[in-house]
Amino acid sequence: MYSHHKYLLILLLALLGFSACQKEKDYYLDSGLANPYFKGSVIDYLDAQPFLFDSVSTIIDLAGMKDVLKSDTVTFFSPLDYSIRNLIVETNKSLYENGYDTIRALQEIPAAIWRKYLNLYIFHGANQLKDYPQIDFNLLINYPGQAYYSWDKQPMNIGVVYNDANGVKYVGYRQLTISFIPDASKPMDGWRTASVASCNILTDNGVVHVLSTAHSYFGFDQQRFSRDVAAALTAAGK
Repeated sequence: MYSHHKYLLILLLALLGFSACQKEKDYYLDSGLANPYFKGSVIDYLDAQPFLFDSVSTIIDLAGMKDVLKSDTVTFFSPLDYSIRNLIVETNKSLYENGYDTIRALQEIPAAIWRKYLNLYIFHGANQLKDYPQIDFNLLINYPGQAYYSWDKQPMNIGVVYNDANGVKYVGYRQLTISFIPDASKPMDGWRTASVASCNILTDNGVVHVLSTAHSYFGFDQQRFSRDVAAALTAAGK
């Protein structure tokens, strides 16, 4: 699943860099402006680009969420396979160091764990960049973005960074961000933030925003994921 060629491709994408969304109705990728409309569902869009989303689609299936991304109206902040590969590599290091069996296939991880972390990326309704408020990570008191509940009610912060241009504040390109909030009782603390590389991909049943390669670990918190997997292995006597 994690072939050498796929890894080289993802590294190449990282070096080239993705362009951020600049206009509310446009979809940008490193190749420039592209058609934002995809004829098919969210899951069909992912399946159509296996070199980027093959493992993502597998996890969606394992989590029992395929029908949701095929039929419900959703907004999906899609990670890349790159982040899943990194997650498994680091999780296996942690498992090995603590005396557990390592993971050889995505199917060895319980469906409930995949759903728990996949849930962080899926939201009810179809929202484009224009539907989210401004966020300034250096001035959250004025521009805090907004808290949204993901599909299974995990609070997340979503906001649009208005970049500067030619020394003028907030007039530059706009970039969508999503942040994991670890503790709902402390909603402004400890965020794990990921930036969107390609936004406003409009499918028949929703919107896809593709995260950048800077989002290194699927699930936002690799250590938390490792603990959950270790607990599942312990419960299974492994």
